[in-house]
Amino acid sequence: MSDSDNIDFDPENAGPERLTGHALIADYVTRLDGSPGVYRMLNETGEVLYVGKARNLKARVSNYARTTGHSARIQRMIFETRRMMFLTTRTETEALLLEQNLIKQLKPRYNVLLRDDKSFPHIQITGDHDFPMIRKHRGKRGTTGAYFGPFASASAVNRTLNHLQRVFLLRDCSDAMFGARTRPCLQYQIKRCSGPCVGRISEAEYAGLVEDAKRFLEGKTTTIQKELAAQMQDASDTMEFERAAALRDRIKALTNVQESQGINPRGVAEADVVALHMEGGQACVQVFFIRAHQSWGNHAFYPRTGSGADEAEVLQAFLAQFYDHKPPPKLILLSHPIEDEDLMTDALSQKAGRKVEIAMPKRGEKAELVENAARNARESLGRRMSESAAQAKLLAGVASAFGLGAPPNRIEIYDNSHIQGAHAVGGMVVAGPEGFIKGQYRKWNIKDNDLTPGDDFGMMKEVLTRRFARLIKEDPNRESESWPDLLLIDGGAGQVSAVREVMEAMGVGDIAMVGVAKGIDRDLGKEEFHRTGQRPFALQRNDPVLYYIQRLRDEAHRWAIGAHRAKRAKATMANPLDEIPGIGATRKRALLAHFGSAKAVSRAGLVDLMDAPGISEAMAETIYNFFNDRD
Repeated sequence: MSDSDNIDFDPENAGPERLTGHALIADYVTRLDGSPGVYRMLNETGEVLYVGKARNLKARVSNYARTTGHSARIQRMIFETRRMMFLTTRTETEALLLEQNLIKQLKPRYNVLLRDDKSFPHIQITGDHDFPMIRKHRGKRGTTGAYFGPFASASAVNRTLNHLQRVFLLRDCSDAMFGARTRPCLQYQIKRCSGPCVGRISEAEYAGLVEDAKRFLEGKTTTIQKELAAQMQDASDTMEFERAAALRDRIKALTNVQESQGINPRGVAEADVVALHMEGGQACVQVFFIRAHQSWGNHAFYPRTGSGADEAEVLQAFLAQFYDHKPPPKLILLSHPIEDEDLMTDALSQKAGRKVEIAMPKRGEKAELVENAARNARESLGRRMSESAAQAKLLAGVASAFGLGAPPNRIEIYDNSHIQGAHAVGGMVVAGPEGFIKGQYRKWNIKDNDLTPGDDFGMMKEVLTRRFARLIKEDPNRESESWPDLLLIDGGAGQVSAVREVMEAMGVGDIAMVGVAKGIDRDLGKEEFHRTGQRPFALQRNDPVLYYIQRLRDEAHRWAIGAHRAKRAKATMANPLDEIPGIGATRKRALLAHFGSAKAVSRAGLVDLMDAPGISEAMAETIYNFFNDRD
């Protein structure tokens, strides 16, 4: 795609102002050709209503110019259309990829939208060390090594890692900790590590364990079990009973990890099983991850259905958006047909750099996998719809209790956490009609050094200032769903007064706010609610709204204190060597191995520093000056 391929009609010249709906679209058609591309439909305020792609723009858009034959959803969209924008591409595959990027960016109301576009964890065996470590990895693959996944959740990874360490005895400690060890750690004592840090295993033997772990994660489990069984028999024959017992434990752990994987299809080595269930205008897509003939968990998604899209459109949009930033597997098994299977196959194959197959099996093991996923999708959607009905009643109760004009769509709950002002953080959790929206949670490190330690009012002021300053900058007209309808603050009249002062100064004082305090005797269940200019009040002990507010407050407290503990732990484990310019992992390992600790490095003289492996005279001066405050 190049600039010469783009057509973007100027709205001032995009047809007579008097034209709307079908007539407006027909006017655009006269200026289109048969190129592939993407089109956007906008309403009178400039909001993008719909993004679509076409093999032939003129033919596709001309369908909207017809006055009959449209579903109610499409008819509403056409009626609201006041402008259109077009972008041509070289191929329809390119148009498909661009369409989904624009949908994720613009979130048009009539498109299907994948709202929970999370990354999934993997297992990584690092490749930049003589004794590689095994660990959980999420996000971009910024370091060398072998990656295996995806796993459906962090708990699935942790469970698998726990078993793998018992089988293959690979280390999980950081390189810095590895380099600083002088005696075996607890992991070695409980037989979950082979002790490479203190020479309890040779580099060649450890490399063999690494290869075994990789083979297992690639699905070659039978060979590994036979080899371990042969080694155990050999150890028993030579009366090395302690070694035989250790090998027996490893075989048992290997059996456990296989059992924990759940469904283990023999005929499917690598696939994603994607099943859709729609009911009452809502949709659930269940994705099961099959890798190395093992089920590595499943995850439920609830895409927005674009005001009435059918199964084929929902599933196609889901696939395009789901694999936008994820490598697709060799095989994708579907519960329903999609609109452009050949096109989607081509697009995913291009992304993967190899052939990707999309199939909808009718019989056999693959069909059983799809049916299992479909059953999970149906049950998940049923639970969600039931929970949504209960949540709607609670939000209506919140509106009644706090005098809101309507049930809130977005509630933001704030809390601070610190120990006498140290490692202070502020946290925000978000709730709405579908429960907690964990992808919207935020935390802030308190930066104001002028605050008195433990000044909760000042901390809350800083958090709210930073939160709304960014929100105003990103969406000054309050058009997005990121603006809250209600703020809940952990605290009483003082906190409410402090926050109200900040909000009015920033021009957002119209947002409803309530302080949640524990009451005079601070007895759980006697919370008092504070609002600006009104007397505090309490709800009945058995009021479901009270329990709901307590859950919101407890979640905010959990989130804030978790962030505080993580910050405190990071500060406790911080190594001053990490702050020295030019000191990377290799030099840090050399220094710790030579001196024994970072504290010993800080006390060393220039001559002693130069004696450490890999430390030149210039680097020794840098290290010495860092610890002795010299320029």
